[in-house]
Amino acid sequence: MFTPEMLASVKKVEATRQERLGMEPRRMTAEEKDALLKAYHPDYREDGFDTIKIGPNKGEKVPKELGHLLHSNSRLLHHPIDLTKIDYDTDVLIIGGGGAGASAAIEADNAGAKVMIVTKLRIGDANTMMAEGGIQAADKENDSPVQHYLDAFGGGHFAARPELLRRLVMEAPDAIKWLNELGVMFDKTEDGTMVTTHGGGTSRKRMHACKDYSGAEIMRTLRDEVINRGIPVVEFTSAVELIKDEKGQVAGAVLLNMETGDYMVARAKTVIIATGAHPRPIGCKNEGKFVGKGISFCATCDAAFFEGMEVYVVGGGDAAVEEAMYLTKFARKVTIIHRRNELRAAKSIQEKAFKNEKLHFMWDTVVDEVDGDEILTKMVVKNVKTGELTTIEADEDDGMFGLFGFIGLLPNTALYEGQVNMENGYIPTDDNMHTNLDGVYAAGDLRVKSLRQVVTAAADGAIAAMQAEKYIADHKE
Repeated sequence: MFTPEMLASVKKVEATRQERLGMEPRRMTAEEKDALLKAYHPDYREDGFDTIKIGPNKGEKVPKELGHLLHSNSRLLHHPIDLTKIDYDTDVLIIGGGGAGASAAIEADNAGAKVMIVTKLRIGDANTMMAEGGIQAADKENDSPVQHYLDAFGGGHFAARPELLRRLVMEAPDAIKWLNELGVMFDKTEDGTMVTTHGGGTSRKRMHACKDYSGAEIMRTLRDEVINRGIPVVEFTSAVELIKDEKGQVAGAVLLNMETGDYMVARAKTVIIATGAHPRPIGCKNEGKFVGKGISFCATCDAAFFEGMEVYVVGGGDAAVEEAMYLTKFARKVTIIHRRNELRAAKSIQEKAFKNEKLHFMWDTVVDEVDGDEILTKMVVKNVKTGELTTIEADEDDGMFGLFGFIGLLPNTALYEGQVNMENGYIPTDDNMHTNLDGVYAAGDLRVKSLRQVVTAAADGAIAAMQAEKYIADHKE
């Protein structure tokens, strides 16, 4: 549907089309270009920007739309909520139903706390599901956390935060043991010994996996444990506002049932934020139209839909290459589209990829546009060095192709902007998952940290739960 203003603009364009087709515009001077950009381009117009007034990015300029979001105008402004009407009353309120949230719920329940999970989707609909490579832990006789630390620190070009990496390598064996005891079906020999393989940049075999669906198996186990324990899970419900008491301490949250539109109040002694992160969009034209109709961000979830077809994977890191190799088990042909002329994945992963005959590479290329009639059948890719555009169309017999994006994550933290301190959208915590607010903890992919894996999410959740229980015990009246 076009607005009257848009229809008027269309008529103007149509009226001058023939004249413009025969016109060769002169080359603009640098000064004319600058003047044109300043007059019309949204990135150059001062009136298109706002200054952030709160939070760690205070003083920076951002587009008005983003500024409006970051300033967190409460959706409750015109919906008066009766905070005395308590719909849920619990000790520990966990916001998020992924690996970190489920782990936190299990450990809080172990500690004897009354706990509940609220999640905008279903429990288990999370990034944890997408992990395929497994978990590294130095738990064999010929290995040690010290050796694991040296491998990881050097393999990461010494860019990791030492205190976080130390915690990871020290706690990884306990995380494996904990998950194994919960029932995760790790690969094992006939006598029950854990099978371990080499991971990226490792000098020892320390990768623990469940075939090539480690994340799905771990999330299945965590989800089943939560359900079997009878821990309440409120699904398709989002936390839209944190509640503070008269002392300024967080005392729960206002919830929104996303199916009915009803608001509810959850009272809690502590809150654990574990809302995770979502895949970074590919960034091409028409992308939103084809998500779920050819575009996906989870190979484990959607690979089977493209059995025998052609599939393209955007990205060049560990996740992109590992997901691409997984897709070769289903697709006829898999092509990695990468904006650089070499992969960023670990060398050991690259070696496996280059040996895979079904895996192909498109270097120095980005996806510019996608198109199709209801489903994805065509895309335009652009060579970033030459600017050349190439159209790729689906095989006539297939009728469509798959496009998977693996170019990083963005944290699901917009709700907490202005309440919880953040760094580039991620929530900073100390080693015990404390945020800047008393009684509020953060766990999983939304935290500021150098590594986002299943094992770190599970460990974060367990630590946050223990700290929440300690907070409750310390503040008993």
